[in-house]
Amino acid sequence: MRRVLVEAGRYSLSGLLAQVDAPRGTVVALHGGGVNAGYFHGGAAPELSLLAIGAAAGWNVLALDRPGYGASAELAEADRLLSAQAEIVLAALDGFAATHDVGAGFVLVGHSNGFKLAIQVAALPRGVELLGLDGSGVGLRYLPRRYGIDPDVPPPATVAQVFEVFWGPADLYPPDTLRGRRAFISISAKGEAAQLAAWSPAFPGLASRIRIPVRATLAAHEQWWVVDEDELAALGALFTAAPLVETCLLPDASHNVSLGWAARPYHLAALAFAERCLLRARLAGGAAQPRQSGEKVRVGG
Repeated sequence: MRRVLVEAGRYSLSGLLAQVDAPRGTVVALHGGGVNAGYFHGGAAPELSLLAIGAAAGWNVLALDRPGYGASAELAEADRLLSAQAEIVLAALDGFAATHDVGAGFVLVGHSNGFKLAIQVAALPRGVELLGLDGSGVGLRYLPRRYGIDPDVPPPATVAQVFEVFWGPADLYPPDTLRGRRAFISISAKGEAAQLAAWSPAFPGLASRIRIPVRATLAAHEQWWVVDEDELAALGALFTAAPLVETCLLPDASHNVSLGWAARPYHLAALAFAERCLLRARLAGGAAQPRQSGEKVRVGG
């Protein structure tokens, strides 16, 4: 794993890269709010790291600091919208591909606000060039009285409140997770919280434009979204143009999936999905194929 700086048009995006020789493909990971690319590197328990697991499976893994974080912290105000950030991410993929072997192509893996951004990228006309889209921490309906959603709910002021809002049960995480928080905690991007409430109305339209395989995961102990089997099925049903849709309710996990003990099974499942996307692309000669009747897949944890 090494730190990198990727050219992305008028910006540069910082991040972490695990690079392999002759990669099968390249996983591009986009973190959520208030953290950085280190979110995917599981410092408290190295076996949880998406970068380590992905490289061991023969994939490059590029965890980017999303636009508004790291090297691109000073975004122009017009570029703080997800639609503008999606174009920046596409430029970063082009910049990375110009200087690295990306194998068969890119699979996006996003978490929370990073999954929202990945959905926005995949919904663009060029999104069909991606091998697949995987993500966690995004649902259809926010739970009531959430910070950033309801204007009368103040930000968490104590350690206990921070855990309640952002982390969930402490036993779902390795004991030293927060001790190493400087490696992954970051100041939230400017203007990010103001966009939270706009997501739910925009989600169905974006999802309907995605024409690549999709896998969406919600944690059983999710703190932000309404989570049940019906909700998960409704979420998967939004991706009407995708050739394949898989959904998963992940047990023993809360919102920050990639930092908890459940990170390893989640990351292994994400890589298995990436392999299915790779196989599908090879069999189809790289072209997206329409989903056959009954092909939408529901998978467990």
